[in-house]
Amino acid sequence: MNDVVIALNYYRPYVSGLTNVARDVAEGLAARGWRVTVVASQHDPALPREEMLAGVRVVRTPVAARFGKGVISPSFVSTIRRESANARVVNIHAPMLEAGLVAAASLAPVVMTYQCDVSLPPTLLGRIQNKVLDVSTGAAARRSAFVTVTSDDYADHSRMRAALSLRRKVVPGTCHVRTGGAPAYRDGPGLHVGFLGRIVEEKGVEYLVEGFRALADPDARLLIAGDFSMVAGGSVIERVRARMQGDTRIKLLGFLPDEALDDFYASLDVFALPSVNPFEAFGIVQVEAMMRGIPVIASDLPGVRQPVLATGMGEIVQPRSSASVTAALERLARQLPDVETGAAKARALYAFDATLDKFAAVFDEAAALAGRPVGARG
Repeated sequence: MNDVVIALNYYRPYVSGLTNVARDVAEGLAARGWRVTVVASQHDPALPREEMLAGVRVVRTPVAARFGKGVISPSFVSTIRRESANARVVNIHAPMLEAGLVAAASLAPVVMTYQCDVSLPPTLLGRIQNKVLDVSTGAAARRSAFVTVTSDDYADHSRMRAALSLRRKVVPGTCHVRTGGAPAYRDGPGLHVGFLGRIVEEKGVEYLVEGFRALADPDARLLIAGDFSMVAGGSVIERVRARMQGDTRIKLLGFLPDEALDDFYASLDVFALPSVNPFEAFGIVQVEAMMRGIPVIASDLPGVRQPVLATGMGEIVQPRSSASVTAALERLARQLPDVETGAAKARALYAFDATLDKFAAVFDEAAALAGRPVGARG
């Protein structure tokens, strides 16, 4: 008997905001005694078809074809249907091409966690993929007991806002309070600015680089951490390197494992999330910075701006504006906000245990509505 079956295309060891949330929910509930199965694609053929990871049973289905960021796995939907037969609830992490089919095939009540809209290139194929994804998402939402979103701000501005208005529950992204660590990446007394995430177009890293390079302080540093070697859809690392123009104050750290993140955050004075994608929904990494007292610059985008607005921990900048980044960094270099008060607000709103409580409550409510009451786990 599964308490919850979590369905998504990519799972660990693949790293992205979506997969990290699914992993956190899966492993967090497993640590509380829930029986959790994750069904995902076997995106790397070297990965086992089935294994236990941190108390979570992971089932991977073979990939028959790939296009862009997507994968085609013919047995994906049927595997979820089989696993759902003995489950209290199925949790779909969308956007996902098969979301509508998964929701229709599920033999257990469905909770769809909608993490962000997809912005594919404006080619004919890209437009077709966007349309198929949106139709699939809408179908899944209609079949879901509840739909979780990270904020009303994002959901109300999403192109899927009609679907996301159906039985909506607001559950923030899974954010961990990171304490300790040593400033191992710090280099001198100047302002240290950090970015953490995949080096992809939608993150706007090149605008951060240009904005930072306009700072006059020779002791300032920009630390860019994130994967650019194994990224679905491709990285923009060469574009970022070109914008650096040999500025030795900027360091490319590459992928950092979880055990290095405390040291990374401990090295920073300011965290930057310069997203340009109007469909990015939240920004877990910025909240984790805030919770340990690091102010943030974040793009003025629905959802992304909410943590700064809610906590006062930083500056809102215009997307695709290097000048706006420079001005925000200069203001923070002159005077930081009240980081103690802001960090306390961030922890109260977004700490992981509180978010996991909300996910568990939504899953229990969905199961109870379908006649699978709380406590009937097994």
